[in-house]
Amino acid sequence: MNDDRRAQAADALTGRRVLVVEDDPFISSALEDMLTEHGCVVIGSARTVARALHLAASEQIDVALLDVSVGPERVDPVAELLAGRDCPFIFTTGYGRAGLPEAHASRAMVEKPFYCDEVIDALRSALRRSSREA
Repeated sequence: MNDDRRAQAADALTGRRVLVVEDDPFISSALEDMLTEHGCVVIGSARTVARALHLAASEQIDVALLDVSVGPERVDPVAELLAGRDCPFIFTTGYGRAGLPEAHASRAMVEKPFYCDEVIDALRSALRRSSREA
């Protein structure tokens, strides 16, 4: 990401509280580092649906990144909870759009493997849409 785009993304993301739901520790760590570098506050990185539900219910979240499959479980209950709170979220998946929860098939998605720019652009878009709808 060039310096101009990094500054623009950081401005839009600075201080934003992000929930990361990802069971792969390497991907989770990379996402946390990338988000922190862009000014986000990672409120938690959940590797189970139970932990994600706890964080989603108890923390103030501006936006979330949700892996569709977290271990043997699907992230659908977390998506439902966030949708009920009007909290924007983006799916991350290696299964394509066909793998998204049916109720949220039109939601933003970043397909694995992904580049930093794709995730940052998706976060910025989700936050812009959310602020327009508010």
